[in-house]
Amino acid sequence: MPKGYWIPHLDVSNMEGFQAYRTMADEGHKRFGSRLLARGGRREVMEGKMRGRNVLREFNSYDEAIAYYHGPDYSRAHPLREPHSECDFLIVEGHDGPQPPPVGTPPAPAALKGYWIVHLDVNDPEGYKPYQDYVATPFGTFGGRYLVRGGRCEVTEGRQRARTVVLEFPSYDAALACYRSPEYRKALALRKGKAEADLIVIEAYDGK
Repeated sequence: MPKGYWIPHLDVSNMEGFQAYRTMADEGHKRFGSRLLARGGRREVMEGKMRGRNVLREFNSYDEAIAYYHGPDYSRAHPLREPHSECDFLIVEGHDGPQPPPVGTPPAPAALKGYWIVHLDVNDPEGYKPYQDYVATPFGTFGGRYLVRGGRCEVTEGRQRARTVVLEFPSYDAALACYRSPEYRKALALRKGKAEADLIVIEAYDGK
């Protein structure tokens, strides 16, 4: 069964007030059993715009991710956040299909993984297909694997682009190196004019 993911993007105006929300929400997530993949850590916006804080959280399924957002635990925490932040909040179904095949020797894994979070509006679906076909090459070269690639989604707060892709890499450095590589430069050339994207590279949560 595919996983489910929360992807909130936030601008926090009052961190002291926001902390009460985070404490209550974290306690609820601990009881529920979801897994925090990324929060805080290093980040770099590669394309478009992203808010100041970006979170990636994994659930056992999309239905669980939806149910927890609308359920009593998170419904109590949610109002504590609203006065202190602006948020675009997406819940999306995980990818359960083929992964990019390895190309050569992938980068060595680090203690903390790296992630791409990509939101896209595709304005030329036929023209976009060559990018989709080719992009497995740079992803396979740098050890990327899809966590999210399309699938069901619900925008619960704010706004978001029509399509979301999330990739996991062996490290933050590998995730950055993939984007900056000649292989991905070629992929970008294939995507140019076919889609508009917001893309951020973020480092995994370090447990603190």
